[in-house]
Amino acid sequence: MNNIDLIEENRSKQGMGILESEEIISFQTEIPKPIQQAMKNYIEEHPNWDQYRLLQAALAGFLIQNGISSRLITRLYIGNMFGSHSF
Repeated sequence: MNNIDLIEENRSKQGMGILESEEIISFQTEIPKPIQQAMKNYIEEHPNWDQYRLLQAALAGFLIQNGISSRLITRLYIGNMFGSHSF
């Protein structure tokens, strides 16, 4: 469970909490089955969420709670959690 592959991409998304022309890093990792099942259940119950948005919000929230003070991270977290597409 320690295999992480990083791939850099340039994407342009607006309205999703991602700034235009922001660099995006994709990664692949193994997660425990209970976490995967919980994510699947949550996404099924909340159709405005997908696995990418959920992971982005979770990682940003974790970083904020653990002392990372970055306007961009805060903006991504708030955009995912409380944006117009969150409910």
